[in-house]
Amino acid sequence: RIRPQLAKEKIEGCHICTYVMPGEPQVVLGKDKAFTYDYVFDMDTQQDAIYTHCTERLIEGCFEGYNATIFAYGQTGSGKTYTMGTGFDVNIGEDELGIIPRAVNHLFRGIEERRQTATEQGRPVPEFKINAQFLELYNEEVLDLFDSTRDLEARRQKSNIKIHEDANGGIYTVGVTTRTVTSAAEMIQCLKLGALSRTTASTQMNVQSSRSHAIFTIHLCQVRVCSPDNNDNVTDNRLANDSEIDEFETLTAKFHFVDLAGSERLKRTGATGDRAKEGISINCGLLALGNVISALGDRSKRSTHVPYRDSKLTRLLQDSLGGNSQTVMIACISPSDRDFMETLNTLKYANRARNIKNKVMVNQDRASQQISALRTEIARLQMELMEYKTGKRMVGEDGMEGINDLVHENSMLQTENNNLRVRVKAMQETIDAQRARLTQILSDQANQALAKAGEGNEEIGNMIQNYIKEIEELRAKLLESEAVNENLRKNLSRASTRSSIFGGPGSFLAPEKEASDVIEMAKKSLEKMKKKERKKKKRYKKILNPSFYQLLYKDLHHTSFKVYLFPRLHQEGSDHEEAEDADGEDEDFDMAGEESSDESDSEELDEKENVQADLANITCEIAIKQKLIDELENSQRRLHTLKQQYEQKLMMLQNKIRDTQLERDKVLHNMGSVESGTEEKAKKIKVEYERKLSSMNKELQKLQSAQKEHARLLKNQSQYEKQLKKLQQDVTEMKKTKVSLMRQMKEQQERNRASECRRNREIASLKKDQRRHQVRQLEAQKRQQELILRRKNEEVTALRRQVRPMSGKVSRKVPESPQEPSHRPIPGRLQSSAASPSNGARSSPVRMGSIYLSRTARAKWQSLERRVSDIIMQRMTISNMETDMNRLLKQREELTRRRERVSRKREKTAVDGADADRSLASLNEELESLSANIDYINDSIADCQANIMQMEEAKEEGDTVDVTAVISSCNLSEARFLLDHFMTMAINKGLQAAQKDSQLKVMEGRLKQTEINSATQNQLLFHMLKEKAEINPELDALLGSALQGGKPRQNLRPSDTLASDLMKLCGESRPRKARRRTTTQMELLYASSGDLSCESPTGDFSAPLLPLTERVEVPADMQGVINPVTAPKNSRGAKLQCVYVAEGHTKPVLCVDATDDLLFTGSKDRTCKVWNLVTGQEIMSLADHPSSVVSVRYTSSLVFTVSTAYIKVWDIRDSAKCIRTLTSSGQVGSGDTCSSVRSLTIPPGESQINHIALNPSGSFLYAAAGNAVRMWDLRKFVSTGKLTGHLGPVTCLTVEKLGNGQDIVLTGSKDHHIKMFEVAEGAQGSITSSHTFDPAHQDGVESLAVHGDTFYSSSRDHYIKKWDLASKQLLQSVSAQADWVSVLGVVPGSSVLLSGCRGGLLRLWHTDSLTPLGELQGHDSPINGLASNSSQLFTASDDRTVKIWEAKGSLEDGIH
Repeated sequence: RIRPQLAKEKIEGCHICTYVMPGEPQVVLGKDKAFTYDYVFDMDTQQDAIYTHCTERLIEGCFEGYNATIFAYGQTGSGKTYTMGTGFDVNIGEDELGIIPRAVNHLFRGIEERRQTATEQGRPVPEFKINAQFLELYNEEVLDLFDSTRDLEARRQKSNIKIHEDANGGIYTVGVTTRTVTSAAEMIQCLKLGALSRTTASTQMNVQSSRSHAIFTIHLCQVRVCSPDNNDNVTDNRLANDSEIDEFETLTAKFHFVDLAGSERLKRTGATGDRAKEGISINCGLLALGNVISALGDRSKRSTHVPYRDSKLTRLLQDSLGGNSQTVMIACISPSDRDFMETLNTLKYANRARNIKNKVMVNQDRASQQISALRTEIARLQMELMEYKTGKRMVGEDGMEGINDLVHENSMLQTENNNLRVRVKAMQETIDAQRARLTQILSDQANQALAKAGEGNEEIGNMIQNYIKEIEELRAKLLESEAVNENLRKNLSRASTRSSIFGGPGSFLAPEKEASDVIEMAKKSLEKMKKKERKKKKRYKKILNPSFYQLLYKDLHHTSFKVYLFPRLHQEGSDHEEAEDADGEDEDFDMAGEESSDESDSEELDEKENVQADLANITCEIAIKQKLIDELENSQRRLHTLKQQYEQKLMMLQNKIRDTQLERDKVLHNMGSVESGTEEKAKKIKVEYERKLSSMNKELQKLQSAQKEHARLLKNQSQYEKQLKKLQQDVTEMKKTKVSLMRQMKEQQERNRASECRRNREIASLKKDQRRHQVRQLEAQKRQQELILRRKNEEVTALRRQVRPMSGKVSRKVPESPQEPSHRPIPGRLQSSAASPSNGARSSPVRMGSIYLSRTARAKWQSLERRVSDIIMQRMTISNMETDMNRLLKQREELTRRRERVSRKREKTAVDGADADRSLASLNEELESLSANIDYINDSIADCQANIMQMEEAKEEGDTVDVTAVISSCNLSEARFLLDHFMTMAINKGLQAAQKDSQLKVMEGRLKQTEINSATQNQLLFHMLKEKAEINPELDALLGSALQGGKPRQNLRPSDTLASDLMKLCGESRPRKARRRTTTQMELLYASSGDLSCESPTGDFSAPLLPLTERVEVPADMQGVINPVTAPKNSRGAKLQCVYVAEGHTKPVLCVDATDDLLFTGSKDRTCKVWNLVTGQEIMSLADHPSSVVSVRYTSSLVFTVSTAYIKVWDIRDSAKCIRTLTSSGQVGSGDTCSSVRSLTIPPGESQINHIALNPSGSFLYAAAGNAVRMWDLRKFVSTGKLTGHLGPVTCLTVEKLGNGQDIVLTGSKDHHIKMFEVAEGAQGSITSSHTFDPAHQDGVESLAVHGDTFYSSSRDHYIKKWDLASKQLLQSVSAQADWVSVLGVVPGSSVLLSGCRGGLLRLWHTDSLTPLGELQGHDSPINGLASNSSQLFTASDDRTVKIWEAKGSLEDGIH
């Protein structure tokens, strides 16, 4: 059962992760993980539906003596108590009543109905006795909720309730209060009292959480009259016949209603103290219940021991799980994705429970059981006696019982008779079908004959068809009568033959003679009828035309009739059934087999007695035949009348023709007389005939057009048929193509699934390697810190010796103190000392293996070791995924709360109305950003859930090594071997865990001490600044602003804004040079805490305590510098020469930007350096980036640097301070909001930023983040939208401005495509590309460069392409051939394109023709960045330098 979402979950933005298949008992968790159960109830299911489907039949079963159990399982707050109906602390309506109240009402309603039914039927009224028990299992102690004397302190004491098992395996309790109830209201009152005594408490997941398992048990005992069996009516029991004695039976039933406490995680419930102990106890009981369900439901574990005694809960429910009970388990789950793991575990739990098979039997007392057994035996004996009486069973000569052969023969004959009946029915249907077909053919022939004679008409045709049909039916009846007659005749002859053989000479003489006379009379009457028929046919022949007569003659004298079978009327035991065709041919069909020659005399007498009845039947059949002949004559007469009607119609048509001829003659005569008449009459006649002629011509034209249309339609029909055939072929081909495509899609899905699994495994291995690396790094850091601590202890000891004199006793102990630090690294010593015995223990089984170990034992140990490692990795991966999901859920809750706050703020702003438009716009944009982040986190949660489901499936499928089977197959020596190795592994793992715990405690202590030191140093700093602020008002103002901002920010570096400004005001413009010196007494105050910053100068003590590997103090004389370069002799003739080189970065330089006076470089050392090109010195270093600086841009005193998903905005006019931090998701932070600690991970909801670009006016910033480009309005520092359309990460972009003020943004991506976006002034939202340039590159695009109306692109496919911006066409494509072209740029002041590749090679190309102008070796390492100002070129490389190039002449003619 899925409960509805809570209001709190909806407010916090929780999504629904469950889906119920309509019409199917199936629930889908996540995207595609389906679980099937007997019933599935969705969130809108009411209580009565659950009771009807799950519990109603269990109550009815209790009245028949069957035990029942229903229990609800699920996490805390999933609705178990609500479903069961044990929470009576609030008033609820009738519709919300749970299972237990409804079951109680149903139980007493059923009792009343059964009593009323017995009274109405006059039977004894059944007696019912109902008892109730209510138990609570709290902290593994069974408590009685009906015990009114129990107080709250008693639950802490040991309970005196005992659990026992009877001889039949049933479980019962001793010491429990049992209450006898007589009505439903009394039962509900008991339930309420017990429920209110139950232990509940509040947790973070549920306000009123059940802290114990509750079991409400109803015992039903009924005494009723034994139900009568069907065979009691024919019983031969004299006692039952003579006196009516009622037999009673006693039935008992036990119904458990179990409300389990919720399975819970302490980190979710936030339980502490007693609540935590209760949660642990609850989980222990549910774990034991899960183990029992696994042992019963898992097919591979069914032969193993079922651990019922591990918990009192499973002991109480022993007969409900796998025993004598009908059990229903209701799994209550939450639909929210926040509870995804709990829901998954609950569904898996229920899926295992579904495999349990219980053995149910009726609970009767011994007397009732014996009566039932005797009744069954009596019924069996009565059936056997009935078989003897009917002859089905018989006793043979040898005394053995058997089945009579006549029974088999009778069954065979019955089967054959049924088959013959089916055949007769089928043949009769065939006869009807053939008759209808024959009628249709004859009517068609008659119509054709009439049509040829010119007398055809549809009405006449229908009438003829009806007549022919009637004639055929009469003929069939006639043939049937003749067949019956012939059959009777043959039977009569056989009877007369038998009578002459077996009887006396005069036994049947008179009846035989009478029968022959009758037969002769029938023959004569038949001959008369045939003669009469012939006469009529002759008369018809004279009347009808030859063709019609010929048709009817064929109809009446058809000689091709098939032989049909008809059953003989009023005769039993017939042997043969015969039919006769029109030509007198007889065919006999055997229906039941011939009679044997040795029939009994009684059968012969019966045959003779039936002869007279047969003769009467013959007479009747002859009369019927006469009647049929009369009907045939009537039909002939009707046909004659029809012919007369057609002749009359023919005469009418002939008269019409004659009238027409007379009119023609009259017209011709008039034409002769017209010659002598007047012209007016001629004109009048002419006009009349012309009118007639024109009307006839019109009719002729209509007929001709209709003829043409008909011809055209016939022609089009052939075309349509061709088109139809073609389309059908196309459809067939398309179906084949569809099938092949579906097959390809399926294969592609399989490949994708396999690659995803492989990727997950790689991710898990990489995380494992990363953790190992972190552990090694922490160990190295720890060793360095111990060295520093030892040195400080030495200094403290030396200083203390100088301060106070020492006594002799102390002086003798002092020399030992320097050795003390050598004993301090206890963990290392422990590790080495513990490792040696473990190694010894590990090697001892190997030495013993030479005695008793075999290769099989080693193989088994290796398989088990691999299995253990796999399980550890799987659980670790699932745990990490679960941690990530919980982190995402917390982030979603935080973002949802922020969105609610912003939404309320927007509503308030809209109501106020002051500066509403501007504020509403910014708030709307912030709401959109938060919604986008929430959607992204929801997608990440869904992916995480899908990965967890996939890992769970892989864990289930990966159980290839059956540990139980391996262990059970071991002999004694192999078991010893495995035990030794398991002991060694346990010792090693325990040692490693202890070491990790000690390291963790040491680091936690160090972290706390560091926090204390940092707070103390900040206090000292502010005290010092407060003293100086009294004489410096500017410092006082700065200090006041810092204090107004809240607590003093910790972890401030000298490069941060406040610290640098304060130090300038204090007169300390730069930090003093670090040198080794004697510590002062102030520093000794904190020496014992191991402070690593004690050696740093006073102005530097606010720096954070970074690891020693990252705290590199660079002296002032180690700043970067730009040095001139002397050209080598072999390149002095080159027109492009390197004149300067900038050195100062400690790692590869990744990006570069330049103006005529300043140079900006970004490096992997997490800094961006600013250089003065006039003085050749480094001005400042912009540090504290989370990772490498991959892109840098400068405009109007603002520097934009990119690192991971952040863009830092620096103002370099006064001091290098970060004024804004922009993120890839569109958020803006005031100041430096990203972490200054090195981090390679991208925060959730963010994307890696690969490149940034400014429009020519410097008012808009475009950042390539993931598959899109984020737009920023630098006048307001707000995100206005993004450019979308790429399928892969955007790697490079460049911006130009059109004359109408639009920005043209060109982007290159890893999806091989280059797109163009037109961004108008004030454009917002998502903007799609206006054009995609084709043909695309064969690999990812690396660089773009614009020159006038053309632009150039380079890719990893080693090609450079030239494009026209106006026509958007490809103009030229050349191959660089050497390596990837990583950078492109135009040499200032000339039409020359410069390209740099990964090999450090610089090549020059003519911008118009792309002809190569030469090449030179720029760097020895890959070139990462290229920039230019009005006269110089700058290249950045992995060799940690930036080279400055100048052209010494025109490069268009070549480099040399």
